[in-house]
Amino acid sequence: LIPLFVIIGSGGIGAGLYLMRLAMFNPDVSWDKKNNPEPWNKMSPSDQYKFYSVNVDYSKLKKDRPDF
Repeated sequence: LIPLFVIIGSGGIGAGLYLMRLAMFNPDVSWDKKNNPEPWNKMSPSDQYKFYSVNVDYSKLKKDRPDF
């Protein structure tokens, strides 16, 4: 039973860490409504916020949206 507890425990810890990463670094989540109410507008095209991207070089992306 010990391997079962280790595997399920590590999976639960990994899921919790991933949810914490999403809550802290995702531009769709805004914790500070007074200073930065729309954090998705402050993202530059070279900011990587995805956990894993296969063939995207974020340093070469150009801005394709207007400034507000």
